[in-house]
Amino acid sequence: MRIEEDVKLDFKDVLIRPKRSTLASRKDVDITRDYQFKWSGRTYNGVPIIAANMDGVGTFDMAKSFLRSQSGMSVALHKHYPLEQLIEFFDENDPISAWYSIGMVKADQEKLNEFIKLRPSKIDKICLDVANGYSEHFLDFVKRTRDMVPDITIMAGNVVTGEMVEELILSGVDVVKVGIGPGSVCTTRKMTGVGYPQLSAIIECADAAHGLGGLICADGGCTVPGDIAKAFGAGADFIMLGGMLAGHDQAELDLVEENGEKFMTFYGMSSDTAMTKHKGGVAEYRASEGKTVKIPYRGDVSGTLQDILGGIRSACTYVGARRLKELPKRTTFIRVSQQINNVFGGG
Repeated sequence: MRIEEDVKLDFKDVLIRPKRSTLASRKDVDITRDYQFKWSGRTYNGVPIIAANMDGVGTFDMAKSFLRSQSGMSVALHKHYPLEQLIEFFDENDPISAWYSIGMVKADQEKLNEFIKLRPSKIDKICLDVANGYSEHFLDFVKRTRDMVPDITIMAGNVVTGEMVEELILSGVDVVKVGIGPGSVCTTRKMTGVGYPQLSAIIECADAAHGLGGLICADGGCTVPGDIAKAFGAGADFIMLGGMLAGHDQAELDLVEENGEKFMTFYGMSSDTAMTKHKGGVAEYRASEGKTVKIPYRGDVSGTLQDILGGIRSACTYVGARRLKELPKRTTFIRVSQQINNVFGGG
C-alpha cells in the first residue's frame, strides 16, 4: 500500500482566471478543431464534442440532429442496436456524425465483423468501450482491432493515468477515453472506491497523449458548460457528454408524465436497468455500478447545444482565446477552497 499526497483536482475545485482580450464578440471565436489521427491517418474538422454511447444519448436521432447542425459534433452510438438497423443508418446517413461502438463481448465483435464484411467502407470511426481499460485482455483486444482495421480511427478506454494512455496509444489507439467514475449516473467510485479526480486526469493524460502524437477524450463529469470549458482548458481534445444531453426528443425513450410534469429515464450502462434491459439481469459475479434517475423532459437538443457552444465561446472571450486550440495556452486555473464552495452553495 502507498499513498500519493499530490493534490488532485475536479472541475468544482477550480475556476478559470480571466485575462486581457482583444476579442470584441463571442462570434469572433472559432470553436472547431482540426486533427489528423495518429494511426488511421484520417482527418477531423469540427466542434470536438461527442455524445456518449448510452441509451437515450448515443442514438440514431441524436446523430441525425448533430449532422443537421453541420457543427462537426458526433455521437458514439450505443452498442445495442441490431446489425440491420446499423446498416440502414449508415446507408442513409453520412458516417461523419457517428462512431460505431463495441465492447469486448463476442457478440459485439461478431456484429462488427459482419458489418465490415457487408459494408466495408461505411465505418470510419470505432469506439472500443470498457469500464476498466487497464486489463491485459483489453490491450490485446485493442491490438487485434487495430490489425483488423488499419485505416479506421479508434477511440478506446477508459483510463485515468498517463502510463496507460501511452500504452493504449502505442497499441494503436488514436483517441484515449479518460474518466473512471465521474459520470452523473455512474456509481463506480461508491461501489469500488476506484477513480481519479477528472480535471487532474485530463491534465495528466493529455500531456502523456500529446507527447506521443495521440489525443484524449474527456469522458464524464461535465454538468454545466463551464465544466466543458475547464476540460478544454486542461488539454482535452474531445469531450464526451452523457447527462447534459439526456432527456431530449432525440433520446428514443418513452416520455412519462407525473403530476403534470414530463420526465425521461436516464441510467448508467452498468446499472440494474441497463443490464436487465440488455442482458436479462445483473450477473451473479458482479454488482451494479450505475444508477437510474428521472430527469425533466428538455425538448429538442438544439437549445441545449446552443447553451453549451455559447458557454465555450464565452469562456474563450474571457481569456482572449480566438480559437479553441488556444484555450489551454490561455488558461490559468485558480483553486477554489472547499470552505468557499460551501459558503456560496457550491458542490
